[in-house]
Amino acid sequence: MADVRDDRDAAREAVVGAALAALDLDAKTRLLSGQDMWSLPALPEIGLRSLVMSDGPVGVRGVRWTADDPSVALPSPTALAASWDPGLAHRAGVLLAQEARRKGVHVLLAPTVNLHRSPLGGRHFEAYSEDPFLTGRIGTGYVSGVQSGGVGTTVKHFVANDAETDRFTVNNLVSARALHELYLAPFEAIVADARPWGVMTAYNSVNGPTMTEHRHLVQEVLRGAWGFDGFNVSDWQAARSTAGALRGGLDVAMPGPRTVYGRALAEAVRAGEVTEAEVDAAVRNVLRLAARVGVLGGAPPAVTAPPADVDGPALAREIARRSFVLVRNEPVGGEGPALPLRPGTVALSGAAARDARVLGGGSATVFPARVVSPLDGLTAALPEGTLSYRVGADPNTELAVAGRGFVLRAVCRDADGAITGTGSAPRGHIQWMGSDLPDGVTHDRLHTVELTGTFTPEESGPHTFGIKGLGAFTLTVDGTTYYDGVQRPAKDDPFLSFFGAPEPRAEVRLTAGTPVDVSLTHVVDLPDGDRMKVVTFALAHAGPRHDPDELIAEAARAAAAAETAVVVVATTERVESEGFDRTDLRLPGRQDDLVRAVAAANPRTVVVVNSGSPVELPWREEVAAVLLGWFPGQEGGAALADVLTGAHEPGGRLPTTWGDLADAPVTRVAPAGGELPYEEDLFIGYRAWDRAGRTPSYAFGHGLGYTDWTYESARVDGTAVTVRLRNTGDRPGREVVQVYLAPAEPDPGRPARALAGFAGAEAGPGEYVEVTVELPRRAFEVWDESTGSWAFVKGSYELGIGRSIADRRITAAITV
Repeated sequence: MADVRDDRDAAREAVVGAALAALDLDAKTRLLSGQDMWSLPALPEIGLRSLVMSDGPVGVRGVRWTADDPSVALPSPTALAASWDPGLAHRAGVLLAQEARRKGVHVLLAPTVNLHRSPLGGRHFEAYSEDPFLTGRIGTGYVSGVQSGGVGTTVKHFVANDAETDRFTVNNLVSARALHELYLAPFEAIVADARPWGVMTAYNSVNGPTMTEHRHLVQEVLRGAWGFDGFNVSDWQAARSTAGALRGGLDVAMPGPRTVYGRALAEAVRAGEVTEAEVDAAVRNVLRLAARVGVLGGAPPAVTAPPADVDGPALAREIARRSFVLVRNEPVGGEGPALPLRPGTVALSGAAARDARVLGGGSATVFPARVVSPLDGLTAALPEGTLSYRVGADPNTELAVAGRGFVLRAVCRDADGAITGTGSAPRGHIQWMGSDLPDGVTHDRLHTVELTGTFTPEESGPHTFGIKGLGAFTLTVDGTTYYDGVQRPAKDDPFLSFFGAPEPRAEVRLTAGTPVDVSLTHVVDLPDGDRMKVVTFALAHAGPRHDPDELIAEAARAAAAAETAVVVVATTERVESEGFDRTDLRLPGRQDDLVRAVAAANPRTVVVVNSGSPVELPWREEVAAVLLGWFPGQEGGAALADVLTGAHEPGGRLPTTWGDLADAPVTRVAPAGGELPYEEDLFIGYRAWDRAGRTPSYAFGHGLGYTDWTYESARVDGTAVTVRLRNTGDRPGREVVQVYLAPAEPDPGRPARALAGFAGAEAGPGEYVEVTVELPRRAFEVWDESTGSWAFVKGSYELGIGRSIADRRITAAITV
């Protein structure tokens, strides 16, 4: 097999070399600059078709960021990491490759393998874990899965893009040891084990240079020491300097057509600022990628026979239920644990049970063809008449994009008012990037876009309408114009139109069941220098507001009358999204009050937490069970029903520590004077909690199933650890065996212990099973800053083996 791959690699390199030799300088530099938002230009003279990229990581958006072109939406990366199963990550990657090929996409802009340095990171739902080893293993599975389908990946964001505050300008100050042992480690592992075809460099700077110009980390470490042979693409609008970026190792500057490359790069070569040989090196990397994905004529693609088709919704449902982490499951009234649900009535509450949040905000957003909410899933799974629902508490403090009850379409007009094209807008959200416009519409003629149609309210009373976006708008409801003005940004952020909150602009009294006409017209104003050519805005809405105390009381009364109460609590896009960090870990709105009221009414209360990363759970000891559901993807409600009813056990283990902010050891995410020192050095996540001697709410690696396990023994053979365990419960189950390595002689410069390996084990009731965990050489190495290389630390180590960093059941010794 290796020989076949080597032969194909050699054949591709020959075609790449010939193609490169046939290009003149202007063609080469044009290839390194995006032709639009998502693609590189075709060069017919060498048989090169346009290469298309698309955002991920939970789905493949394609070049059309619209609900008209739906995508399978998988659970969030934190959920995937919670499975602790690289094989499942591989299967997710295969599905995403299938989706990419369906949409004509050649490169997926994923996965995100930055670390959960602080729980306040606003985008942590898009990254896997606080631990570099677990992140590297899951990322390797994901990348190998995507690329087995003939689609490239860009492992991102290289490197230390671990927070959102001032991400365009922050200079992160990180020691060489922390860089190599923590932040670079997942990238290095994925390069070694999955051979990714791309890497995306981040906006931020590290120890001075911006990452798009970081010659040491890109040219000397990534390409030199690690042998990476893929292409390096900038994060969108991250490239700042023509000569600096090229010499720093940046191959492609996105998005186009106006970037620091293209014509500017050709002029820099002619002016002697950079050499054509440096340009050739970048072009070669891009042509190699094109050959691998099959868009360079005459070059054999890396994958000639993609894997068999995958059932997307079925896999999304499986990943979700295997990601759910049961962190608490107490017996109630001498009748056994609260979960699985016992027969009888169930009182469901929480706005997120009805309006599920299935994915995170920002560039990770895709539009699934359907979403199964917890209410939908439990309604389908439970006997008719046994489920009741109350809102209880709504975490949303802002308007939501128009959804239920709206029937809308987009009408495009030129400056004379003539219609140039139309498109559907089923969710009241316009998001057109680059050439992603309705048929017949062009940017040079586009003057206004009108969202127009009807709204049929479900409830009588005052309804609020609003606008999300920047620029000039006119809002009309039921024949009355309520707003005709300009919305301006509060701060200078090029992505504010994507991530900003909607502005309320009208309050209208409506009658349930009576449709009214609605219209929102936006004047499109794209400056000549606008590089992204983005038209984005939305019509927003909120129904009548109710007394929050009465809503909570209604939910508590329903809970008191039921056998079991299930409360779904959630974060919102104002809490977890790209573009900003969190200021606290509290659940928004009155959700904590709702949980306490329901728990007081019914001792058999189960709380489902719908968040992408940790939140505080101040009532956790007052309820019978707590299930962490992450952002569970489009089939999340069905998967939740599978787990709550006991059809499947929850399979997840925590990929990151959950605790209160007051106790969290690392909380600083905001720079001062443009700099953010990583003062904690090697001590993030469980390493920091360990060092501080603090006990979190739930430890890294923790997670319960519906059966019990006894760890019988462990034997060490070289660097392999074989663990024997037995399922002592009364149903089949899966266990994640975790191995933590600790130096026998404590070293204050090293973490007390670190994850060194893990493996899944499955067994039926009463059955024994053995799993072998191979400890990698890197587990015994540290980065020596004096030599700039890895040092193998000989000596004795203790192996703590068990269910989490805090629940180590047996120990063994190893000497290396």
